[in-house]
Amino acid sequence: MAGMRRIHALNFVRTMTVTTVFFLAPLHFLELGFDGLAIGLIVSLYAAAPIVFSFPTGWINDRLSMKKVILGALLLISGLFVLAGFVREVPGMAVLFLLIGVANNALNVSVNSLYYKDDSEANPNRKYGIYIFWISLGPPAGLFFGGLLIRFAGFRTLLLVFAAVTALTSLAMRGFDHERFAAVSIRDYKYSVFNRKTLVFSILLFVLALHWGTEGTVYGPFLRTRFGLSDSGVALYMAGAYMALALAAFLVSRLKYDPVMNGRLFVLGMTLSGLGLVLMTRGDVRLSFLFRFMHEGGDGLMGAFVVLYISRLFEKKTIGGSAGILTALQTSGHMVGSLAFSWLGFRAGLHVPMVVAGLILLGNAAFSLVALPRD
Repeated sequence: MAGMRRIHALNFVRTMTVTTVFFLAPLHFLELGFDGLAIGLIVSLYAAAPIVFSFPTGWINDRLSMKKVILGALLLISGLFVLAGFVREVPGMAVLFLLIGVANNALNVSVNSLYYKDDSEANPNRKYGIYIFWISLGPPAGLFFGGLLIRFAGFRTLLLVFAAVTALTSLAMRGFDHERFAAVSIRDYKYSVFNRKTLVFSILLFVLALHWGTEGTVYGPFLRTRFGLSDSGVALYMAGAYMALALAAFLVSRLKYDPVMNGRLFVLGMTLSGLGLVLMTRGDVRLSFLFRFMHEGGDGLMGAFVVLYISRLFEKKTIGGSAGILTALQTSGHMVGSLAFSWLGFRAGLHVPMVVAGLILLGNAAFSLVALPRD
C-alpha cells in the first residue's frame, strides 16, 4: 500500500509538470514566432513517441526493472525542461519535445504496469478511480502555479522550476525495489492483443485520442484570441476546468464495480466530453468555462474506465507490453489530431478544430456501445 501511495505522488508530480508545459507551450511558441504548422509538428512529435516506444517499455516492465526505467525517465525530463528554456528555433524544440514524449511515455507505461500488477485493492472502480484522480489533480495545481510563474517570471523560469521538481521526485523511487518479473515471450502478446475484442476497443481509443490534438495546439491560443485572456488567465481557466476531471474520477472511485453501470457511465462521459468541447466555443468566457468544465468531467469518467477496461483485457504477466501496444495505438490518434487540428485551426479559425473534435467524440460515443468490453 505504501508503494501505491508513492505511485499516486509520482503521478501527481509528473502530470503537474509535463501536462502544464504541454498546455502552455503553444503560447510560448507563438511568442517565439512559430506558425501553426510548426506548432502542430512539435506537438505531434511529442505525441508520436509512444507509437514506437510503448511496447518496448512495457516489455521491459514485464521482464526487467520498472524502477530503473522510471528513475531514468524522470531525470531525462528534468534535463530536457532545462534545455527547452534556452532553445528558440523550431528544429531544436521539435527534437526536445520528441524526447520529452519518449521519457513521459516511459513513465506512463511503467507506472501503469506497476499499478496494474498490484493486488491490494479488490474493487476495480475504487482502484482505478483513485489512480486517475491523482493523475488528474496534478494539472490544475501545475497550471495554477505555472500561470503565476509565467506572469511574474516568464516561461523559462517555469521550465527551470519544474525541472527541479521533477528531479527531486526521483527520490520517491526508493520504495520500488521489490518487483515481480515473469518470462514473457513475444508470442504471448500476439494472443493477448490480436483478438476481436481488443482490436475493436483499440479503434475506440484511437478515435477518442484525436481530440487531444486540440489541447496542445489550439486550446491556449483560442482562449487568448477569443476572450483576450493573458497567459496567466489562460492557465487559470485550464486549471479550474481540469478540476472536473479529478472530481469525476473520484466519483468513479466511490462506486461499486458494476460492468453494466460502468459501460453506461463511459458512454455518458464521452457524450459530455463531445458536447462540452463543441459548446465551449460559444458565449462569453463564463459560459465557455462551464462547458469546458463539462468536457473535462466527461474525460474524467472515460479516463477512469479506460484503465479499468485495460486491466481486465490482459493477464498480469503480459499487461505491461499489451497495455503499451494500446497506448501506442491511442497516442497515434493524438499525433494525427495534433497535425490535423493545428493546421485546421490556424487556417479556418481556432474554434473549428474543437467543434470538429467534439462531433467526432459524439460519434465515438455511439460506437462505444458495441466496442466496450462487457466484463
